[in-house]
Amino acid sequence: QVYLLASGGGLVQAGDSLRLSCAASGVGLNTYVISWFRQVPGKEREFVAGIRWDGGSLYYEDSVEGRFTISRDNAKNTVYLQMNSLKPEDTAVYSCAAGPYSLTGHSMAYIYDYPFWGQGTQVTVSS
Repeated sequence: QVYLLASGGGLVQAGDSLRLSCAASGVGLNTYVISWFRQVPGKEREFVAGIRWDGGSLYYEDSVEGRFTISRDNAKNTVYLQMNSLKPEDTAVYSCAAGPYSLTGHSMAYIYDYPFWGQGTQVTVSS
């Protein structure tokens, strides 16, 4: 069982930055992939970025690559999503999820492979 707690959302202007945090607890964290997803009302949840707990694999959705950076702090059991150059279209509820270590590259985007989810944090980017 993995427990996840997302935080760090807020209201910012276009071009600003935010850092989201996903605090994780549970057994065998180093055997999981932690990913960020986002969802806007009326649309399906979409993958944003993922990282293996050992840092061995990273993957980004095309629209955020180069602007967002995912990282982890093993000592704090926390995964971060640094979001720079935010755009109004980045507005969404962001959630973190834990999936099996076998996920790598584009397979990190398969939402149904993630059994553990944290609550969401709202990110609103004004133009």
